[in-house]
Amino acid sequence: MKIKKIPTSKLKLGMFLNKLGGSWLNHPFVRSSFLLTDQKDIKRIQQAGIKEVWIDIEQGDDIEEDPEVIAEQSEEVVADIAEVEPSEPKSQKSQKSLSTEAALAQSRKLCESAKEQVKAMFDDVRLGKAVDTESANSLVGDIDEIVDANSAAMLSIARLKTHDDYTFMHSVAVAALMLALAKKLQLDEKTTQLAGLAGLVHDLGKAFMPLDVLNKPGRLTDDEFDIMKKHPQVGAQAVEKSGMADEVIDVVLHHHEKINGSGYPHGLKGEQISVLSRMGAICDVYDAVTSNRPYKEPWDPSVALRRMASWDGHFDKKIFNTFVGTIGIYPMGSLVRLSSERLAVVVEPNPESFITPVVKVFFSIKLKEPVSVETIDLSKPNCKEKIEGAEDSTKWNFPNLNSLWQ
Repeated sequence: MKIKKIPTSKLKLGMFLNKLGGSWLNHPFVRSSFLLTDQKDIKRIQQAGIKEVWIDIEQGDDIEEDPEVIAEQSEEVVADIAEVEPSEPKSQKSQKSLSTEAALAQSRKLCESAKEQVKAMFDDVRLGKAVDTESANSLVGDIDEIVDANSAAMLSIARLKTHDDYTFMHSVAVAALMLALAKKLQLDEKTTQLAGLAGLVHDLGKAFMPLDVLNKPGRLTDDEFDIMKKHPQVGAQAVEKSGMADEVIDVVLHHHEKINGSGYPHGLKGEQISVLSRMGAICDVYDAVTSNRPYKEPWDPSVALRRMASWDGHFDKKIFNTFVGTIGIYPMGSLVRLSSERLAVVVEPNPESFITPVVKVFFSIKLKEPVSVETIDLSKPNCKEKIEGAEDSTKWNFPNLNSLWQ
């Protein structure tokens, strides 16, 4: 493999793109590696503001100029691409797909049952009992089955919470996110199970937090936040007492660490933080900011991804990019603005292309009023509509927005 970096102004048909410069969130393609066969693709790359790309001159054409050779047989570049954009996960399980409607129904049923199981787990821990590891693993297995069948439905339903059940449903949601991300990262089956279990119990330490602080309907004071910052340590002690694996204990203890070392409880940075804990940090924050909490309206899923991407030093960038690939740039339930100046909600992601999901149109920006609900598959060849960008649902204040996609 011979890799060269060139400015996008030098792109031409016949070149093989190996990697696109800049954030994966900002480019308009599902993958960065492909042969350029359409002039429109070159235009889209340039219009996305991408200044430079890497081309593989063994799989495609070179340019006349001699640009900087970034790598030849470069293990670093190959490893970087492999981590950001893994191929389809290998699984020993047979994957049974479900229609979106069926998956949503099963996800709702499972989440209701799971919420009660997690609540019982928190109650047991609060009373000094050990976690029933067998039951917890069984629940992770149930979540895993639906994630395998239709991850978009499970992840979207798990995001829906009330103030009262936030702590319990957050545990279920993070477990589902961890499982989906582990599969995308191609972790082995045992590690994937541990990732799901870690997600399920990552906040178990909150069982020991004062209820008036835990359920406070407003921002915490500095003193209250200091109290809450103790939940990773006490949670880790609880899961250790229950005989859980070291990998799980580590996530419970370190899911609030940040890559730049500004997290807690130990201020770990970079490679000092385990891969599972780096995954846990991303899944925990994403579910928190997209959920309805007592003191904050939820962020729209696609808005949350873009904001999280801007937090320099917070997350492992490669794992975060893979996380985006796991749930898509416009996850189910995202509010988007179309080229026709209408608003729509994403009702079904397109696994082949993040930017052409199925949407439900319901509002005209021009007329500033609702329109007849219309379902549009943006991937159809004759479809003239396209997504212009994400919209922040909190700025529009639409009632019952979730009813359009549930």
